[in-house]
Amino acid sequence: MSKLIVSLSPHQLGTNSVKKLMYGVLIALLPTLFVSVWFFGLGAIIVIITSVLSCILFEYLLTKFVLKKPSTITDGSAALTGLLLAFNLPSNLPIWLVIIGAFVAIGIAKISFGGLGNNLFNPALAGRVFLLISWPVQMTSWPKPSPISNHLLGYTDVTTGATPLGVLAEGLRNGESAVKLTSQVPDYMQMLLGNTGGSLGEVGAAAILIGLVYLLMKKIITWHIPVSILGTVAVFTSILWYANPVKFADPMFHLLSGGLLLGAVFMATDYVSSPMSKRGMILYGVFIGLLTIIIRVWGAFPEGVSFAILIMNAFVPLINMYMKPKRFGEKIKK
Repeated sequence: MSKLIVSLSPHQLGTNSVKKLMYGVLIALLPTLFVSVWFFGLGAIIVIITSVLSCILFEYLLTKFVLKKPSTITDGSAALTGLLLAFNLPSNLPIWLVIIGAFVAIGIAKISFGGLGNNLFNPALAGRVFLLISWPVQMTSWPKPSPISNHLLGYTDVTTGATPLGVLAEGLRNGESAVKLTSQVPDYMQMLLGNTGGSLGEVGAAAILIGLVYLLMKKIITWHIPVSILGTVAVFTSILWYANPVKFADPMFHLLSGGLLLGAVFMATDYVSSPMSKRGMILYGVFIGLLTIIIRVWGAFPEGVSFAILIMNAFVPLINMYMKPKRFGEKIKK
């Protein structure tokens, strides 16, 4: 006699699976991977391989011996966490720090909550922020991009420099004009193509946008979170810029610099740590955008995307509670 399996709604047959979705995101990250390797060469390769392999290894060991569950390394989630963590790191970060970041991402931010589907915070960002707070010097030593020389140098011997956001923050503290400071950093076309300092995933805005188009076309994500984040940043920074262009940078500078695009497209849209309803996604994105600029403009760190996403991750259960999607058959109140 066959068993009758009763499960919670919705009862809709779909072709998507965790494995398919995870590998879809990995495919969307390929343009960014190419750009990061092109501009940072050997350093990018070492950091990416170390991060991905470490996350896969920790996922296998901790799932098998701590959770005592079947291995989940083939579903692509550990590899995706490793790649996203690498994209949040400088290309000259020592291997031992990359491994520690991978352990925090998988062991603390993911496995300690019960594994995939149970984590409250984005694992890659948790690993990145832990490293940033614990080793701020190493995490803010940014190699200068160079598609020729970096391929020939040892990855720890590269020339370093400040990111556009770092130049802006330091200059404003010294009383310089935002207009003058933004003219001293790579122009917007260079930022779009990737010729700017920062972590591996902060270079090549165009590559990230190509990934966004792929994710939307494949319906792996919806537009609600990326558009609400980027739209909020554009509106908020426009208000500040028009109010005082000497003190505040223009909207395009904020949109193309730092990890905003990477965070909006690939980090904030994480299925587990983002809201379920469309209204909740928009509210979530709006607050991420606001917090990002508040931290950038008035905070101690020049970049605020990682902190903003992790803060809003903590509010996702509350957002899901008060912004539930309508249940099938629910009557609309007139």
